[in-house]
Amino acid sequence: MESLHYLLMKSHSVMQRKIYSEAQKIGLTLGQPKILDYLYEHEGSDQKTIAGYCEIEPATLGSILLRMEQKGFIERRQKNGNRRSLFVYLTENGKEVCKKMHDVFSLKDEQAIEGLTAEEIENLKKTLTKICENLDGKD
Repeated sequence: MESLHYLLMKSHSVMQRKIYSEAQKIGLTLGQPKILDYLYEHEGSDQKTIAGYCEIEPATLGSILLRMEQKGFIERRQKNGNRRSLFVYLTENGKEVCKKMHDVFSLKDEQAIEGLTAEEIENLKKTLTKICENLDGKD
């Protein structure tokens, strides 16, 4: 059997490739689907929070957000007079694209768990969460 790190990397790569293939058809580039997904649940977040949650370097996030803004998916604006930070909001177009991506995410999730029992799925989620927690912040 393959090593744990290899299986984790491979499963991530396969899922990312499948999702990105569908995202391209909608007009999204790499990194944009997970940002849209995050904003759908956390609209009005600041860039630092988005970068941390999405595991994207802040400088990289800035360029991704610029392209998303140019395509009309998001808008950045001040909140409560805070001039130091810009907060990111989905546009109506962004919400529509996000709904399409949710359909893609659901389909790929269903494909990934095909043949697994509800208990296996729940255990897998718990295990992957624990692995992330174990590795987060450790070098």
